[in-house]
Amino acid sequence: MDDEERIAAGFAAGDEDCVAAVHRRWQPLVHSLARRSLGDEREAEDITQQVFLAAWRGRRNYRPGPGGLGAWLTGITRHKVADALEARTRRARVVAAATRACHDLVPPTGTGIRTESEPERAVDRMLVLGELARLPSAQRRVLCLAFYGDLTQSQIADRTGLPLGTVKSHMRRALQGLRRSLETHPLPVPR
Repeated sequence: MDDEERIAAGFAAGDEDCVAAVHRRWQPLVHSLARRSLGDEREAEDITQQVFLAAWRGRRNYRPGPGGLGAWLTGITRHKVADALEARTRRARVVAAATRACHDLVPPTGTGIRTESEPERAVDRMLVLGELARLPSAQRRVLCLAFYGDLTQSQIADRTGLPLGTVKSHMRRALQGLRRSLETHPLPVPR
């Protein structure tokens, strides 16, 4: 049995020294594959951790094959990268849905909603839209103009014809209502 076979057998058996040796040996390859496939350093680091965690959890299922442990880890990497790319697609769909839903609530103001450069904020916006829909229409419109239309309270007053004090009151009541609602039914926390 050569050194690589010994390390692979020790890894499958849960030997800590072999696990460390596998990580040292294959981490650069796994990370490089993830970075090239995803184009994002932070995501590549996450995928690398996921690959080694999945390998650790599935180590008893490892069966030596033609490519050895490296091929097995590469296969896990390909699956994790595919999962990450699919998650990106799902996020893009949610962003598009949030954009459409917001545009239904508030017509575009010319400044637009910056969803392409801020996908995480757009996902948060989508989650909040359900809560916004529960507000009275005047309060909802003021909040949407402020947060989705990037308008100041003075700009909202000019645009809607409402007195500035009314805009401020609608904003305060709407935010208080959202706070109460979100305290009662908190939004899911992303991983």
